[in-house]
Amino acid sequence: MNKLFFRFLVLLMSLSLIGIILVQVYWFNSSFKNNDEQFGYHVKQVIGNVAEKLEKREAFSFYNKYNHYKDSTGKIPERNDLSEFYYVQKNPKTNKTIVYSNSIISEDYNISADLFSKKFGSERFKNFNSRRVTEVYNNSTIDKPGLQQSIVPDVKIEKAGNLDILDNAQFEIFFKDIASTMPLEERVSKETVESLIRKELKEYGVNTKFEFGIYNDGVATKIRSNNFKFDKDATYSISILADNEGNEKYKLLVTFPHKKKFLLSELVSITILSIIFTLIILIAYTSALNQLIRQRQISEIKTDFINNMTHEFKTPIATINLALDAIKNPKIIEDKEKVYRYLQMIRDENKRMHAQVENVLRISKLEKKELDIEKGSSNVEEVIYDAIEHVNLILQDRGGIIRNHFEAARTTVLINEVHFTNVVVNILENAIKYSPEAPQIDIYTENIKDMILIKVKDQGLGMSKVAQKRVFEKFYREHTGDLHNVKGHGLGLAYVKRIVEDHNGQVYVESEKGKGSTFIIKLPLIN
Repeated sequence: MNKLFFRFLVLLMSLSLIGIILVQVYWFNSSFKNNDEQFGYHVKQVIGNVAEKLEKREAFSFYNKYNHYKDSTGKIPERNDLSEFYYVQKNPKTNKTIVYSNSIISEDYNISADLFSKKFGSERFKNFNSRRVTEVYNNSTIDKPGLQQSIVPDVKIEKAGNLDILDNAQFEIFFKDIASTMPLEERVSKETVESLIRKELKEYGVNTKFEFGIYNDGVATKIRSNNFKFDKDATYSISILADNEGNEKYKLLVTFPHKKKFLLSELVSITILSIIFTLIILIAYTSALNQLIRQRQISEIKTDFINNMTHEFKTPIATINLALDAIKNPKIIEDKEKVYRYLQMIRDENKRMHAQVENVLRISKLEKKELDIEKGSSNVEEVIYDAIEHVNLILQDRGGIIRNHFEAARTTVLINEVHFTNVVVNILENAIKYSPEAPQIDIYTENIKDMILIKVKDQGLGMSKVAQKRVFEKFYREHTGDLHNVKGHGLGLAYVKRIVEDHNGQVYVESEKGKGSTFIIKLPLIN
C-alpha cells in the first residue's frame, strides 16, 4: 500500500471517528438542554397551578365563614332597589305592546367585616338579586295617562335570581382587603403548600426531591421546607396572594437540589447505548488501524526476509558453481587432493543451505503444531557443551572466546536434547553475529528454588528498548544501518521462544544499546 494513500486513509478514518464522537457530544448537550427547558416549563405550570389553588382555597375558606354567619343570623334581609330599567316596544301593524322591566335589589344581612378582621368594622357584606318582568298587551293602549294601573297584560312573565357577578366581585374585593391585613401563617400552612406542590409535580411526571419557601418582599418567612436553599439554576418562583391593587409582596420559590441528576437520569439509557456503540466503533477503528499497521510491518518484514534469504543462498550457490567449474578443469580433476577439497566445500555450502531451509521448516511446523518434541531427562550443562561445539568453528574464525560459569548444583531437566541444543546454538550464533569485534561470550548457570537459570551474555551491539520487546517475533530483525551487514532471517529467536515455552520455561533478554545483551532462559528442574 502506498505510504501517502495509507496516511490519507488513517487521517480520513480518524476525522470520521472524531466527527462521530463530536456529534454524540452535541446530541447529548442538545438533549440535556431540551430536557432542562421542558423541566422548566413543567415546573412553571406546577407552581402556577399551586398559586391559583392557594388563592381559591383562601377564598373558599372566607366564603364558608360568610355563609355560616349569614345562615346563623335568622334575619330577613333589608332590600333596597339600586336601579330599575324599563323597555317598551309597540308594533303599529299588530297593535301589540311589549313592556320589559329589570330591577336590581341589594339584600343586607347585617354581616360586618369585623367578623373576619377587626380592621373592617364599618364595612358590610351584601347579596345582589335581579327581578325581571316581561308583559305583553294585545290591542291595548297603555300610553294614555291613568290607564296603566287598570290594564291587565295578556301575557306576563316574571324571573328572579342572584347576580353572581356582583356577588363575586363584591366578595373578592372584601376578602382580598381583609386577607392582606392578616399574617401569612394564618392564610396558608407549610403542609398545604407542600401537599399541593407534591401533587402537581406528580401529575406532570417530575419525580425528584424539591424544597420550597415563601418570601415576603425578598425576606424569608416561616412557611418553608426544612432544607430550602436558594439556587439560581435550580429555583423557580411565582407571585402569590396578590391584593386588590395588584401588589405582589409574596413569592413562592421552589428549588430542586437534584435537578441535574434527574435530567441526566432521563438520558442515562440512551447515553449508555450511545457510549457503548461509540466504544465499539473506537475498538473496531483501533483494531483496523492496528491491523493495517501490522500488515504494513509484515509486508516490510517479508520483503526483508526474502532479501536476506536470497542473499544467504546467493553466496553458497556461487561457491558451489565455482567449485564445480574448478573440478571440470582437466588439471584439477587429476589432483585428487584438490578435488576432495572442492567437494568438501560443496558439501559444506550444501549443509549451510539445508540448515537455512530446516530453520524455516521448523518454525512453520511449530506454528502448525506438527513438530514432534519428545522429552527426556537430561543434564542441561552437557547440552550447553554440545551447543558450544556446534559454533566452535565460527567462533574460532572470528577469534572469539566462550567462558563458562556453571554454578548450578542441580542441572537435571526434562527436555528434547536436539531442539534445546538448537535453542542454545541460535542464541550463541546471535551473540557472535552481533559482536562487531572478536566475540566475548559468558555462559552462566545457577539455581533459583526449583528452577535453573541459563544466562548467555555477550559484549556486542546491544538492543534498543523497542527491539527487546519484539526480538522474539517471527521475521523481526533490528536494522543496523545496511540491511545485510548482519546475516539472518529473523526466525532463530522466534524458534527459541516457542521451544522454551513448550518446555514450560521462560526466555527474555536484558540489553543496553552499545553494551551487549544477556539472554536468560528459565527451566523447571526435575525433583
